[in-house]
Amino acid sequence: MVQKAKILLVDDRPENLLALEAILSALDQTLVRASSGEEALKALLTDDFAVILLDVQMPGMDGFETAAHIKRRERTRDIPIIFLTAINHGPHHTFRGYAAGAVDYISKPFDPWVLRAKVSVFVELYMKNCKLREQAALLRLQLEGDGHAGGAHEKEPAGLLAELSARLAAVEEQAEALSKQLDDESADAAAVATAAHLERKLTGLRRALDALEPGTGGGAGILPAQNQP
Repeated sequence: MVQKAKILLVDDRPENLLALEAILSALDQTLVRASSGEEALKALLTDDFAVILLDVQMPGMDGFETAAHIKRRERTRDIPIIFLTAINHGPHHTFRGYAAGAVDYISKPFDPWVLRAKVSVFVELYMKNCKLREQAALLRLQLEGDGHAGGAHEKEPAGLLAELSARLAAVEEQAEALSKQLDDESADAAAVATAAHLERKLTGLRRALDALEPGTGGGAGILPAQNQP
């Protein structure tokens, strides 16, 4: 069973949270409510999220301050933030949103179809990154085990590399299709940049796998290349 991605919805008004849930329910992901910036930060301590929808105007800690805290934490700094606001004070106000680390800035009332499409892009990118991390962890574990086994297990790494290569090829194909989709839909620059970052990670993992093929002289030491930005 494929694990669902979590989407954090932050708004101090219950009716707004209910509306967001109605719009995003079609994505069939896990929607998590937070009625304040403090509550959102608490949720981010324990759970991983694909994207955060953050209301700007909230009593106490507003959206800008909440985003600043999110971006200061190593665990959460890379989570995409979409700001939602009922007011628009012009370019300066919008710039402040992007400066706070938002990938998008949407004024209310917004088009439900547009919001759902934007969120779905980040959910899909999150799922691709999860698959990539799983494949990398599996390869590391197997290589560590093979380093201590030896003997009768000498032929096992070749079979494992072939299996991982096939799985990686499937993820590469999906990532390529996603990139083409983003180009066709003239997607946000942030979404395109995130997709490009994912492709770079995939390229690094592919090089690591190729280097580990028999006769290439590669070894486990090349694996960290996949973690380069």
